[in-house]
Formats: sequence, structure tokens, C-alpha cells
Amino acid sequence: AAEFRAAYEAALEGVKTPAPRTTANYGTLAWLIEQYLRSPKHLNLSDVRRASIRRELDWLRKEAGKYQIGRLAAKHVEALMSRKAGPTAANTVKKNLSMLFNYAIKHDMAGQKHNPARHADRRKENPDGYHTWTEAEIAKFLAHHGPGTKARLAALLILNTGAARQDLVRLGWQNVGAGRISYRRHKTGIAGDYEILPELAEELRNVPGDCLLFLTHWRGRPYTVESFGNWFKHQCRAAGLPHCSAHGLRKGQATRIADEGGGELEIMSFLAHATPKEGATYVKKANRG
Repeated sequence: AAEFRAAYEAALEGVKTPAPRTTANYGTLAWLIEQYLRSPKHLNLSDVRRASIRRELDWLRKEAGKYQIGRLAAKHVEALMSRKAGPTAANTVKKNLSMLFNYAIKHDMAGQKHNPARHADRRKENPDGYHTWTEAEIAKFLAHHGPGTKARLAALLILNTGAARQDLVRLGWQNVGAGRISYRRHKTGIAGDYEILPELAEELRNVPGDCLLFLTHWRGRPYTVESFGNWFKHQCRAAGLPHCSAHGLRKGQATRIADEGGGELEIMSFLAHATPKEGATYVKKANRG
């Protein structure tokens, strides 16, 4: 059972071979990470969330795995944060270390009694998160990536469906029927169903009818969430929009809906959210405008 679980986790991570059950000295950060990765707390997360946390913890293990957790202080946490580019990535380091230390304290592991990450200073982030695309930026991207390009298809799929990256890379003809495109958002489990707008319909005419995935890369291989995000970011740079991203394009379309008088429930439906809370944010901003 243990070997099966290790292989299953490795498959989710997209690696060829599973990591050994234990490779670290007792009481080190690497050892604590391994204990956490085998815990119900981690295994009960969604596949996507487990995969993203695993990647983040692998970075921590590489950077500081050899150190004893009982000897780490807030200054060491801040030093690790400084190795990341950008405040959001730095704060993720702090958040993950805090999670690990709290896990060790709760389960009385290696005599851990305090959480040094709690006292590390957070970096100031953009309160709006990812840059929200403007109308001019959307037009510029579509003008650069003309009809028949994969970048244009990807952008129009986002604009039409509001799909997040993990859902976008799974869309194909199996999601299309009677002039509509539908999917169930992996993160929330909420279903989205959308009329295929003319611009997207035009691009889909270029996609062979036997394609299970609309967006693939080398030799028809599916994108991972990260590889798609990196590829799309490259397309943004090519269009002269280095500050733009796939997630920001979702936000740009939600802003469009609000600016055109759409309400919280309409935005919730477009983004396949479980509650109208985020939709209310867009509506308030539109009303202030």
C-alpha cells in the first residue's frame, strides 16, 4: 500500500519515479516535509492543490532541507523568502513554513514548540493580485496573435469560458455540443456552460474534430498547469504585454461583464465560483468607475 501511494503521488506530480519513503535525517526540515506529505492533512487536498504544494515544498527541501527545524529562527525564514523573486512568492515561502511548523507543534514532532515563520515579516503585495487586462491590452494581444494561432485560441477560450489554467488545458471537443461549451471547474466542482461566441467558433474551425484537447504542445502532448502558464506568459511578452498573464485575462473579462452592467451572480457563473463574493468585488469597482 505504501509503495502504491508513493507511485500514485509521483504520477500526480508528473515525475517518472516516486521519491523514497524517507531520505532525510530526523528533525531536519526535509524530514518534516516528508512527514507532512504522508499526512491525512496533505492527502485530503485536491489533486491540483497537492501537486502545487509538493512543488513548493520540494523547493524548500532543496534550499534548506538539511537544517534542524528546532534551530530555525525568523531571520532564517526571511533569508529563504529573499531567495524568491516578487512578494507573492516570498510570502508563499513564509506561509508554507508556518504550515509545516504548526504541523510539527500539533503532532509533537522533534520537540518543536514554536513557529518562527509567524514572526517573519511579510512582503507587501499588490492588493489586486494579478494584473487585470484592460480592453486595450486584450485588443493588442488579439491583434498580434492573428486568426489560426494557438495563442489566439487560448485567449478566446479564456474570454468565452472564464476557465482557469487547470481547466483550460483539459478542454476539447468532448466539452462541446449544440453550439455550447461546458466543463466542471476542478477547484470548486461548479459546472460552467457557455454559448460559443462567434470569434471562438471561428478559431475552433481550425481544430481537427478528433482532438481531445484544444491546446497541446510538442507532438500533441497535454500542457501541465505550469507549462501552459509559462507558454502563455511568453505569448504575452511577444505581444508587448510582459505584465499580463492567463489569470489576469480571466479577471479582465470579469471586469468587462461588470462594466457592462453584469451582476454578482453573472460573474460568479462566468468564473464558476461557489459564491458571489468575488463577483461583488468586480461590481463595486465598476460602480466606483
